[in-house]
This record gives sequence, structure tokens and C-alpha cells, in this order.
Amino acid sequence: MKCAELIQYLSDYIDHNLSEALTAEAQEHLATCRNCHVVLNTTQKTISLYRQTGKRVIPAERRAALFER
Repeated sequence: MKCAELIQYLSDYIDHNLSEALTAEAQEHLATCRNCHVVLNTTQKTISLYRQTGKRVIPAERRAALFER
């Protein structure tokens, strides 16, 4: 598996939605590619932080001002 393929499958890999064969290929690639390993860790941490903070609501006036800009 190459880096571009791993990135393509990253979401499914994190969600454990890949076939056994693709999971094995991804794990093999992650074991040898530092850049992809960093992308995986960063993505997982981002997801974790988002889940911890929960959904935030932007007040209607501020949201309208953002859309106008």
C-alpha cells in the first residue's frame, strides 16, 4: 500500500470498516511509514478532542455575520 491509498482508506481504517486484507496492508504500511503514522495519530487525536468537547452552537447573529463575510 502506498501513502495515497492509506489516506484514501484512513477513515474506514479508523472505524474498523476495512476488509482483513486491506487492514493488514494498512498496518504493514503504517509500521514502516512515519508520515502516515503521524497522520493517523493526528487524525485520531482530533477525533478524540472533538468528542470530548461536544458540539458547540454558534449564536445566530454571529453565524449570520460569518456567512455575510
